[in-house]
Amino acid sequence: MINFKDKIKTIKSLIYYKFHFSQSFTLIEMLVVATIIGLLTTGGIVFYSQFSKQARDTKRKADLEQIRAALEMYRSNNNQYADFTGNCSSYTALTGSTKYLQSMPTDPKATSGLFYYCNISANDYTLGAYLETVSTNVCVAGQCGNYCNYCLGPYGQK
Repeated sequence: MINFKDKIKTIKSLIYYKFHFSQSFTLIEMLVVATIIGLLTTGGIVFYSQFSKQARDTKRKADLEQIRAALEMYRSNNNQYADFTGNCSSYTALTGSTKYLQSMPTDPKATSGLFYYCNISANDYTLGAYLETVSTNVCVAGQCGNYCNYCLGPYGQK
């Protein structure tokens, strides 16, 4: 005679085993998910890094335009530019008694040794900065020393 109680217990244990263990993830599925998460994270970090560089470069260009506008105001009042060559943060003609700028702008990564370069004579000037996203030097050779790859003058980009 067939013992139905034993058969029912066996069927119940098979169903329990099938549903209990078939609802978990396999090792391959877990590795695939971890790989996808790793790739997305890496892509996000690279995108954020590139975005930060572009933002700093935009600030550098805006700062040089601000210095350029102040130099033009200085020239309109004094009929010439004040001579200076070197780090623009040391140039005090624009921040002296007549304030053309509240303070001289500094490079966003000034702590890492980057700075704005100024080469100013009585009738001309070159302002320069090192842009992180520019792969080639857009300055005419020697216009702002070896410090920069982006240069501005009285008539725009040099």
